[in-house]
Amino acid sequence: MSKIKLYKAKNEPVLGYHKGSPERKRVEETYNDMFNSKIDVPLYIGEKTVFTKNKKDILPPHDHKNIVGTFSQADKEHVHEAIENLMKNKRTWSETPWEKRCEIFLKAADLLSDKYRAKITAGTMIGQSKNIFQAEIDAACEFIDFLRFNVSYLTEIYSEQPIDGPGKSNNLEYRALEGFVYAVTPFNFTAIGGNLCTSAALMGNVVLWKPSDNQVYTAKITMDIFKEAGLPDGVINLVTGDPEMISDIALVHPEFSGLHFTGSTSVFRDLWKKIGNNINIYRDYPRIVGETGGKDFIFCHPSANIEASTTAIIRGGFEFQGQKCSAASRIYIPKSISNELISSVIDQTKTIKMGSPIDFNNFMTAVIHENAFKRISEYIDYAKSSDDCEILIGGRYDDSVGYFVEPTIILTKNHQFKTMQEEIFGPVVTIYVYNDEEWNSMLDIVDQTSDYALTGAFISEDEESIKTALNKLRYSAGNFYINDKPSGAVVGQQPFGGCRASGTDDKAGSKLNLLRWVSPRLVSRTHNPPTNYPYDYMD
Repeated sequence: MSKIKLYKAKNEPVLGYHKGSPERKRVEETYNDMFNSKIDVPLYIGEKTVFTKNKKDILPPHDHKNIVGTFSQADKEHVHEAIENLMKNKRTWSETPWEKRCEIFLKAADLLSDKYRAKITAGTMIGQSKNIFQAEIDAACEFIDFLRFNVSYLTEIYSEQPIDGPGKSNNLEYRALEGFVYAVTPFNFTAIGGNLCTSAALMGNVVLWKPSDNQVYTAKITMDIFKEAGLPDGVINLVTGDPEMISDIALVHPEFSGLHFTGSTSVFRDLWKKIGNNINIYRDYPRIVGETGGKDFIFCHPSANIEASTTAIIRGGFEFQGQKCSAASRIYIPKSISNELISSVIDQTKTIKMGSPIDFNNFMTAVIHENAFKRISEYIDYAKSSDDCEILIGGRYDDSVGYFVEPTIILTKNHQFKTMQEEIFGPVVTIYVYNDEEWNSMLDIVDQTSDYALTGAFISEDEESIKTALNKLRYSAGNFYINDKPSGAVVGQQPFGGCRASGTDDKAGSKLNLLRWVSPRLVSRTHNPPTNYPYDYMD
């Protein structure tokens, strides 16, 4: 095998969107055009775009009375057709030279970086109610980074070859999986929707993609980009509709080879059970890669800097309305600095503006849908009625125009309080104040409080305490941050994933993830084969 030239990716620069900047003007104009028009999102099955009679409305979370489009609902026949089409195209795609596959996805990255940047950013603002900065770092930068860095990781993987032996040449082929990959993606990141299907497709797989109903607006833009980049029809087929029906069909198919999932822990566990129950149906043992929930923490050591801690709590807890699986939601503060730090956090929280994402002064917008609004408000009401806590700021919510929930801070006397243990997935953080001298033993409480182990942060200016925390919290978080918020992983810099109830820790944004989508074959050639069976040591 000839030596492979490594491709070196660089992170996409984040645009500033300052007043008067051309990028700000483009996004504002694009947002207004898209918000005041309607789209119709089809199913994508091979070369066909299928528009069904059964449709659902697309509603911006911050203005849920304004219908910005509809999306088609697949029936069983559509799902079967989508899988059959994938398998028809499987061999051709898997045998497409890796250089060509890389070229297509690098072209998609270039389109995202320029021609489609304003459109996919504005679409994320409309469909998922992200402010401009959150939309930029997600739909533009992170998505671009996934595409480019995955090409870089592919070249690293393909270049890893065994050594030759005496009279033998050895080659490791990184084949695609034999069947299809089923990608189930969430509402909260446009980039995750793109990455979960393209990472598998880049390695030669065909993919059945079921995006969240609340991300279909940008899923359509994503498919348009893939098409323009030259991705052949039938490599990624997109179906929307009843998720249980779609999954039940995909997971009983003999050619099912892998699940690439981001979403809730309960759904992931249910899918895993179904795969286990169907194990005798499949040709191969399916690959299962999942990233689910989190109950992510910030632990402030007595030496913690007040300003750094304040910023980590507010950004970590309230960016994108706390709807990141990496969002901070349980905070541990030492008594010696508690008054000053809590006052600082409250004062900063008072300055947070909330409203439509088209107002660039708004740090927060709406939560994703009615069910999320109800779930979050129920947690807030529970805290209001409990003797174990008090609400320091926030606690109000209003769904008359959009699904708006104020940034809410709860102070509890019970480190096992409900909002310290359960994932809320909203702009609610709970603070527990501990005695300074107990900081070491409190790390055990941090480790044992939640079933999750996705992200966590330790804020300290004491090096010995950092060493202690790294040791005692070794399995408490798949991504562990020192002196920063526990969210905001950057592709190529912080590979992302957690363990325990948070997932399989296969690290999106690294070659570890891509290795899950190949089935290696070792080809060993003997140039002068032996012609007699006895070995030399035999008489």
